[in-house]
Amino acid sequence: MSDAADLAWDRAIEDYRRHLAVERDLSEHTVRGYAADVRGLADHAERMGVREPSALSLQVVRSYLAAQRSLGRARSTLARRGASARDFTAWLQRTGRSEQDAAASLVTPSGRRELPSVVSAADMRAVLDAAAERVETDSATGLRDLAIMETLYATGVRVSELAGLDLGDVDRARGVVRVFGKGRKERSVPCGRPALEAIERWVASGRPEFATEASGRALFLGARGGRIDPRVVREVVHRRLAAVDSAPDLGPHGLRHTAATHLLDGGADLRSVQEFLGHASIGTTQIYTHVSDDRLRAAFRQAHPRA
Repeated sequence: MSDAADLAWDRAIEDYRRHLAVERDLSEHTVRGYAADVRGLADHAERMGVREPSALSLQVVRSYLAAQRSLGRARSTLARRGASARDFTAWLQRTGRSEQDAAASLVTPSGRRELPSVVSAADMRAVLDAAAERVETDSATGLRDLAIMETLYATGVRVSELAGLDLGDVDRARGVVRVFGKGRKERSVPCGRPALEAIERWVASGRPEFATEASGRALFLGARGGRIDPRVVREVVHRRLAAVDSAPDLGPHGLRHTAATHLLDGGADLRSVQEFLGHASIGTTQIYTHVSDDRLRAAFRQAHPRA
């Protein structure tokens, strides 16, 4: 393939990457994933003689996905790469880089999304109790870790959302925490009293020991005083869950799943959980319905005349 063809694809992919990062304000991880998928599509298209993005066709996109399938890619990977292709071709048309949206009619299998294990309510209580007991020996670090665990479980926020919290984002009077989710979308999430009290203790007695000029208004701080890194939050969650033998080894996202599952088990409706988690689509939230079978069976036994 000629240098001119390579340049045409490189420019388009770089402009698309900039669109994802700047205009849509997607996370670095998401942008990197989309760009990698599109780069794979571009390489396949070039091998088929497609010299520039404007010449991309549905046949080429289907050929790319078929090649991925022949390589044994997982169903979820195929679904994601199909979604990336559709987004890219739609962007090409919308920005005048192509006369048609080549992948508009593309149909790809949906990925089978499965939840990891969740922490039972009893184990979650044990984990939080153990974290509270360690406060006396861990001092400021213990106060921080307890506040992190309580906040993740109480609000179901993503690890990036927790790391991005500022002091002013916690409203004790209203019992809510303001978070900025994907695409910088703002939402207010209810926060229970134990979590609010843990945050208050951390801010009053723990945070001052960490704080430096680099702290700014960040709520949770790392050892050097800057805003806490999501990787540190993951280490905290793994360490605190390990304190209870029966608790599964999960990360922060596992606590997000746990919070959503416990809400549904407690009687919350799916729409409320959708708002709680900040999901743009109810379809994303529906993944949690299959983990609440016990609640469904109990309702069946109670309500159905032939149960």
